[in-house]
Amino acid sequence: MFVSGFTFIRNAVKLDYPVSEAIRSILPVVDEMVVAVGNSDDATRDLILSLGDKIRIIDTTWDDSLREGGKVLAVETNKAFDAVGKQADWCVYIQGDECIHEKYHSEIRAKMEQFKDDNRVEGLLLDYAHFYGSYDYLGDSRTWYRKEIRIIRNDKHIRSYRDAQGFRKEGKKLKVKHLNAEVYHYGWVRHPKYQMAKLREANKLWHDDSYIDKKFNADQDFDYSEIDSIKPFEGTHPEVMHERIASMNWKFDRDPSVKSFGLKLKLLYGIEKLTGWRVGEYKNYTLI
Repeated sequence: MFVSGFTFIRNAVKLDYPVSEAIRSILPVVDEMVVAVGNSDDATRDLILSLGDKIRIIDTTWDDSLREGGKVLAVETNKAFDAVGKQADWCVYIQGDECIHEKYHSEIRAKMEQFKDDNRVEGLLLDYAHFYGSYDYLGDSRTWYRKEIRIIRNDKHIRSYRDAQGFRKEGKKLKVKHLNAEVYHYGWVRHPKYQMAKLREANKLWHDDSYIDKKFNADQDFDYSEIDSIKPFEGTHPEVMHERIASMNWKFDRDPSVKSFGLKLKLLYGIEKLTGWRVGEYKNYTLI
């Protein structure tokens, strides 16, 4: 079995993306790692090159005119996926602010082996933990998606979908098996100054400059207190994240018992926590 990893990145250093940690978190389960490095204003390319012999870089130029629906993220994801060679059976996708804990590596390899020759299975589905504000808290409201596809067959009919959150094949949801593994998403855990800069850059993929300047003031730090619901994180972080976590240099304090919901969302939140059922949940996949 041959496994390729793939991802895309741009301006990781300037925007404080944990892309080194993201890539290193899956290197033990892949035989090669394809990274589409976009035209950057910093040392992103050198950072990626430093990650070892498994790394294969393709240099790309982002289409900055694509300012609708995050489409350029899917375009860049597809560039990386298309660079994966024919020898790959499975392809593991990781975004620049995600990590997979080493405790899941054996499960991931075992399930890829188990379903390698089962052509019904087009992808593998992982759970998500979304960190917010600090490395000690998780966002736990309906805002956060609970599962997504992060392992796909090396079938180039499969394409990144919408803003690159998931995948589809010729417009249809992928048929997937669920893994007992979790992706740790660190997209909302960085110094408030860098978080504001990241949001400004990210929103250029959806909105025009006047909207961004109004919504995200470049002269202010991001205010993490504006969150509807969090809960304490009770597990451990991947080893690759330990150094970054130890260097955390900002404070985030919020009482997890305080929930900022309207009546409807409070009811839906209560149902989910009581039963595990998320009413009306969006699912970009078909479980088999």
